Amino acid sequence: MRCRVESTNFVAVTEPLGRVLVVDDDEVIRQLIAVNLQLEGFEVSTAVDGQDCLEKVVEVRPDVITLDVMMPRLDGWVTAMRLREDELTRDIKVVMITARAQEHDIRRGHEIGVDAYVTKPFDPNQLIQTVRKLAAASA
Repeated sequence: MRCRVESTNFVAVTEPLGRVLVVDDDEVIRQLIAVNLQLEGFEVSTAVDGQDCLEKVVEVRPDVITLDVMMPRLDGWVTAMRLREDELTRDIKVVMITARAQEHDIRRGHEIGVDAYVTKPFDPNQLIQTVRKLAAASA
């Protein structure tokens, strides 16, 4: 929950814009995404790879998952497929964040049911707008 001072006597409490699970094996990128989303007003949790994501997703109950493609243990493709196969997670919005933006990759994401694609290197503002739009759609 965020607070901001409205005057010297009152504090307005605002609800977070939504919950986001940031999944990336690169700690720097994971933290960059998390900090940008937190500053925007999202409640953010992180996971280090697809397996970690699947272990945390039911507890975190995110509105949106940002998901890197190339990760150890369980890559983004398999993770997205498993999220879509599970009744508890199939409706969570998924943003693939990847350096792989060839047509066949985008088509594969579409077939899996990925909601959006953001290409690395990415503009943090573009990512924020994408997550904002998907979080609002899931509310």
